[in-house]
Amino acid sequence: MPRGRPAVSSVHRAPPASRPAPDPSAGGQVPERRGRLRYRGAAYALLTLLTGTNLATPLYPGYADRFGLSPLTVTLVFAVYVAALVPALLGAGRLTAALGRRALLLAAVGAAALGALGFAAASGPSWLFAARALQGLALGAASGPLTAALTELQPAGDARRAALTSTVVSVGGLGLGPVLGGLLAEYAPAPYVLPFVLELVLLVPAGCAVAALPAAGRGPRGARRRSGPLLAPAVRPVFAASGATAFLAFAVTGLFLALMPSYVTTLTGSGNLLLAGGAVALLPACSALAQLAGYGRAAPRLWRAGLPLLAAGLGLLALAGRMSSPAVLLAAVVGAGAGQGLVFLGALTAVGRAVDGASRAEVLSAFYVVVYLGVGVPVIGVGLLATAAGLLPAVQGFAVVAAVLCAGAAVVVARRGAGDGGR
Repeated sequence: MPRGRPAVSSVHRAPPASRPAPDPSAGGQVPERRGRLRYRGAAYALLTLLTGTNLATPLYPGYADRFGLSPLTVTLVFAVYVAALVPALLGAGRLTAALGRRALLLAAVGAAALGALGFAAASGPSWLFAARALQGLALGAASGPLTAALTELQPAGDARRAALTSTVVSVGGLGLGPVLGGLLAEYAPAPYVLPFVLELVLLVPAGCAVAALPAAGRGPRGARRRSGPLLAPAVRPVFAASGATAFLAFAVTGLFLALMPSYVTTLTGSGNLLLAGGAVALLPACSALAQLAGYGRAAPRLWRAGLPLLAAGLGLLALAGRMSSPAVLLAAVVGAGAGQGLVFLGALTAVGRAVDGASRAEVLSAFYVVVYLGVGVPVIGVGLLATAAGLLPAVQGFAVVAAVLCAGAAVVVARRGAGDGGR
């Protein structure tokens, strides 16, 4: 899933940017070359985990045919990943403190490998549910510690550059997974096995990379828990606005990841899995470009640009179904992707500026829970509607409703601003 640049390290309780700490096992300061290798290894491990979670995206229509799955079941297979990821994300900090970073990350890589084996051996929907749950646990447990490691190990001690690496890796995994899965499934033998065998191969160096990370991350057993409300009264309106807009933005992402391959197949009449995977990958690519273009701007300005774009993209998505037009679908994906990126960046910017350093990590963790719920919950409703009325009407109905909500949010932002003082 894509993230905003400056706040990514904060949400995972990353320490302030600094030069790599001395490695006791090395007897002194970590050599510069070793530090660079560890930094790249952490980025590679995160990319591999994110790519693996999206390899199956273009295969969902095939699984539906093989196992007789309804659209609702397909969306539930997708959503169980979020159901496993959210508690893992929330518990990753305590597990890191209890077990240490390396042990937790090795367990996460092991869970990802089991998830890949589950997909490769799948003989029914229960295998798919179990494999997706394992993927959610793996990424939820690993994303925080790996993002923190990127900040600690950045060779120049540059937190912004580390955050940019995390953003590029996140978007890269979101886009690379569907393209790689579709490419192998369409043009290589054993389409429902080979992508996950490749994932297992890629996880081997990922496991070596996390095993080579410094053994930092274990906290004191007697650490005190935070007391008092998580959200100060002054922060609540900003959090509500940011959470609502981010929920909308990632509801669109969830729709694309879960149902867009089937939608593309139905719309174009082509069963080419690379085409379906490419359509999904285009959304995060456009989101990333929009975030790079909008970086540094105030949240109200980002929302005022992003919400209308997102609404327009959703409107075109509904229109593409009525016209059976791949060209309109392409325009819809580009518009929705750019709008999603700007809306999400605006939400992150607003929350990051509204909270102080002491509570920023916890507030942003809560914010990401809202984001992931946006990915997993609305698409279940679309699956229900698709089962009752058909895929095209369900996607069109979702697109129209979401577009209206985005337009309403844009009006509210235009009248009231974002609450962080930006203009």
